[in-house]
Amino acid sequence: MLDLNDVALFVQVVHAGSFAAAARRLGMPANTASRRIQQLEQQLGLRLMQRSTRKLTLTDAGATFYARCADQVEALAEAAQELGESSKVPSGRVRVAAPADFFNVFRMEMIAAFLADHPKVRLEFVLSDARADLIEEGIDVAFRNGKVLEPTLVARRIGTGRATLVASPAYIAAHGTPESVEALAGHDCVTLPQASGRAAWRLDGPDGEIDVQVAGRFSANTAQALLKAALAGLGIALLPAPVTAPHVRAGELIELLPEHGVNGREAYLVYLSRRQLPRAVSAFIEFMVATMVDEGLVQPASEYRAST
Repeated sequence: MLDLNDVALFVQVVHAGSFAAAARRLGMPANTASRRIQQLEQQLGLRLMQRSTRKLTLTDAGATFYARCADQVEALAEAAQELGESSKVPSGRVRVAAPADFFNVFRMEMIAAFLADHPKVRLEFVLSDARADLIEEGIDVAFRNGKVLEPTLVARRIGTGRATLVASPAYIAAHGTPESVEALAGHDCVTLPQASGRAAWRLDGPDGEIDVQVAGRFSANTAQALLKAALAGLGIALLPAPVTAPHVRAGELIELLPEHGVNGREAYLVYLSRRQLPRAVSAFIEFMVATMVDEGLVQPASEYRAST
């Protein structure tokens, strides 16, 4: 089987006009270049060049061989150069797994700005509250909240978030304001579905963590559905502050027991490997880490003190 490196060397020798000139371009001894061309001739069973002290002359077989392979060798060299150059510029598809209501919180204008800055990148979002299997679903990067338990994943910490207790003015007017964490047990609360019908909220407060069992007549498995339920007056919700903040500012929700909530929920971006991470994926990760902090969707860890 022919060594394609020797074929490429043959083309370079023809272009340079001598073994010495080709060897200088390629950074090898001239006698090494000559020996490799002799090996190529032996494999082909043909003499490709007539050698003299002053110049090289192609034989008829050499001229035919050169005509057949020169364009292909140059095309391969150009392809390798293009790939090398493109690897320096973020390009290609980035497949992202994010929560189902991600774009109810994260402004699409920020995605537009990222794509404008990286015209060769394509973003493909897979939105679901189910935890994505990166290998099975072909995901490049995924969002995680809380502890990252998968030992096969690299986790890039974005920051921490806070969840707060909120209810609508209509609910407060009808049911009153809870004066303590313990009083939540007597209120309608909108929660994630639980087999027992009751949910356990572990809240951080001035004196540390406190657990309370809560229940209500409405539950749902997405933050957006729970937000809509709270806005409709169906009960008290424990939701991420970035989700509820616009509605609190508009007076559509009221924050309850402001000294209590869930602090320090770690937010991560996870991916499969640090090695040979595509530039498009790396650029997206850096963009998301910076943007989520700038937009107030997460806070630096020092903003919240972990309870002990």
